[in-house]
Amino acid sequence: MARRKKGNPVHGWLVLDKPLDMTSTRAVGILKRLYFAQKVGHAGTLDPLATGILPIAFGEATKTVPFAVEGEKVYRFTVRWGAETATDDAEGEVVASGEGQPTVKDIEALLPQFTGEIMQVPPRFSAIKVDGERAYALARDGEDVVLEARPVFIDELRLIDVPDNDSAVFEARCGKGTYVRAIARDLGRTFGCRGHVIALRRTRVGPFSEENAVGLDEIEDATEAGEDLTSFLQPVEIALGEILEVNVSPSDAADLAQGRSVLIRGRDAPVLGGAAYAMSKGRIIALGEIEKGALHPTRVFNFGG
Repeated sequence: MARRKKGNPVHGWLVLDKPLDMTSTRAVGILKRLYFAQKVGHAGTLDPLATGILPIAFGEATKTVPFAVEGEKVYRFTVRWGAETATDDAEGEVVASGEGQPTVKDIEALLPQFTGEIMQVPPRFSAIKVDGERAYALARDGEDVVLEARPVFIDELRLIDVPDNDSAVFEARCGKGTYVRAIARDLGRTFGCRGHVIALRRTRVGPFSEENAVGLDEIEDATEAGEDLTSFLQPVEIALGEILEVNVSPSDAADLAQGRSVLIRGRDAPVLGGAAYAMSKGRIIALGEIEKGALHPTRVFNFGG
């Protein structure tokens, strides 16, 4: 007899506006408790000193996390000139300093060098693994962490504001694996004045944005009021973005649910192959690949208990 899973079978995405001074893991733990959910995960870690969009996946939505992680991200961040820190943000000790803050003209002239595909060395205090250990754990233990430069893609990097001579506010649109703290560090090094991030907010992850975000306090208030917390959830398939959607009959849905391929007929029949997901009666059934007119399921969704 199968062991009964602890918690409720909650499914969907919650777009959390993560507060300051909270780890992503802690945020997931709080939401799992509030929803008493069987399974919860997140897409794209946010540092404790960062705020903003942290997509939380419940239940079957965890199967779509890889697609959410691959989505474009938008960050707004403030760089303080004059000092580089061990962590590349305000939490670390100063390891280098410089003088001569850049002007607006200097900054705007340099930004094209930080767009498109660039080589970036991740911060020593990051979640990247080195010989099986997280880089930040090794760095905290005093080990000399050396990370290799790797290619990242920055679609756009804009100067938003210059509050004073010692700081500047930027907005970056970038792909998976880009570290905003590294952008601040490298800008400061290029100018010779050094720099680090003092404020960081993520405003978008793929289809998830501030427009449909909710704060922890709002969810906690709704819990105390006895409201239905599922009203805060977005559909499982929202994370699939530009992937082709096809609608299938109940009989085809039953086959897909058993892992069997089905032919895509009628107006939903795709001209080309590629990734697709199947919907039936408003619910996602399977995710897979279309080849020669048939959908071959690779992930099947089960919304039972």
